[in-house]
Amino acid sequence: MSNNREYICLSHDLIGNGYFPKLTLFVIINLSCFWMSQVGGSIHDYQSESFIRRSNSFFFHGGSEGLYASKLHIDPHNKGSSSSSSSSSHEDNHLSGKSFIRFESITFRRTKESAEKKNEMQQKTGLVEAVIVEVKDREKIGGSYLHSTAICCTPDLSKEGSCKLGEVIIHQDPNSPYNPQRIQAFFEGKNEEATMVVQTVEINHTGMYYLYFMFCDPELTGLTISGRTVWRNPEGYLPGKMAPLMTFFGLMSLAYLGLGVVWFLWFVKYWKDIIQLHYHITAVIGLGMCEMALWYFEYANFNATGSRPMGITLWAVTFSAVKKTVSRLLLLVVSMGYGVVRPTLGGITFKVLFLGLTYFLFSEALGLFENLGNIDDLAGKARLLLVLPVSLLDACFIVWIFSALSQTLEKLQIRRSMVKFALYQRFTNSLAISVLLSIAWIGYELYFNAADPLSELWQRAWIIPAFWNLLAFVLLMVICILWAPSDNPTRYAYSEETGDDLEEEGISLTSSSVIMAGESATKLERKERKVSSADLFGLVEEREEDKRE
Repeated sequence: MSNNREYICLSHDLIGNGYFPKLTLFVIINLSCFWMSQVGGSIHDYQSESFIRRSNSFFFHGGSEGLYASKLHIDPHNKGSSSSSSSSSHEDNHLSGKSFIRFESITFRRTKESAEKKNEMQQKTGLVEAVIVEVKDREKIGGSYLHSTAICCTPDLSKEGSCKLGEVIIHQDPNSPYNPQRIQAFFEGKNEEATMVVQTVEINHTGMYYLYFMFCDPELTGLTISGRTVWRNPEGYLPGKMAPLMTFFGLMSLAYLGLGVVWFLWFVKYWKDIIQLHYHITAVIGLGMCEMALWYFEYANFNATGSRPMGITLWAVTFSAVKKTVSRLLLLVVSMGYGVVRPTLGGITFKVLFLGLTYFLFSEALGLFENLGNIDDLAGKARLLLVLPVSLLDACFIVWIFSALSQTLEKLQIRRSMVKFALYQRFTNSLAISVLLSIAWIGYELYFNAADPLSELWQRAWIIPAFWNLLAFVLLMVICILWAPSDNPTRYAYSEETGDDLEEEGISLTSSSVIMAGESATKLERKERKVSSADLFGLVEEREEDKRE
């Protein structure tokens, strides 16, 4: 079992090694995107890919996706689960509502030296197998059930009648004779190329499926594979773990639209009392609406065609990065008291913009890396190089936001601006709850990924990215409620009469302190002359005197 588990996990090592070590490389990749018409999705392209040796076999990971069972069978009278067709477009119409993996133009090419060793008159001079296995049946591949560590059949096992020499060992279950499935392609004579017949394999059971191309003959070392496979679910080409996100993005775009309509009505009703902060909130709502709509259309197109068009994907990733950046900057400037305690950010404007620009660049790079390419790409090291900077920048935002909130609350308390203080207290509590939820969710995400390395829980994977989008929307709603336009904007707007900007602008408070101290002394002398006892009437008279002062 451990050997087979390690065998399946080797798919993690077969993904490209490209990554963005420097910002310049990110820019180059960004520019190169404009020369690409589309990127792979459920259509997996292979371009002269090499095979990797494992135990006594050689294999290439052809893809892995969560697939739902077909609603209708391709051919109920066919004992097998595959059918052949010379026309891909005809199959698309015929297989509507069905789940399948289709092999198209799969070509294997061996080295010239390997071909020369074979007999021209011999029909089968080399075997390559395509193996489709559901992840829960991974133990059926290899000789573990025969108490052997071999993956390919050995002479000893062949003599025992357990397998055929030169083939991958597959344990066939009588109750499920077609899982795992194997498709064979042979080289003939001294031909350097072998082509797999175009065929479609129906999926009749819901699960996470892995595809491997394998050969056992060491003389085929140096073999390469070209062509493509098409993976489809009953409702379209969108992979099973991504399919629920299309509905989610559609609902979120409607939610942003509803929030935008309500905010617009508030905006129009109190347009004379609008402050600068309201324009920033409006921009975030607009960006969120566009982001969700673009992701919905990107997924809908992906579902219909099997490929991700560069234009829509690039726009969706960019809008997402811009919206994330602007949202974080909005939280930061609000925490600093912009428009409430201070009229401008002063000398820290450059630092705020620099942090925002840096976050945008890394967020954009991470978004492009995650969304351009096949959906089963698992380049761990490359992704880690982008996830770490984004995580560190998020941590910088959180620390700076709460530090600024602490200073803002302290200033409001000292100045006894109780309405503004209560407003910021509610905002701080909401933000603290969101941070706690984020930390808890990150812990759950780490546990989810650690406990499910082979994506057996793929049907629940969509909730991971959905949570972050939902949390961002809830936080935006909180800000909209707390800073909603009204006919009394002075309750939270910056006012010069309160002297809120004295410390920020570096103005000395010495003279103000002297005046306040003098006034306090005068009040104390009057109180001592007027109050001789602590009776009720004396207290009333004192309050009236204070009011007159």
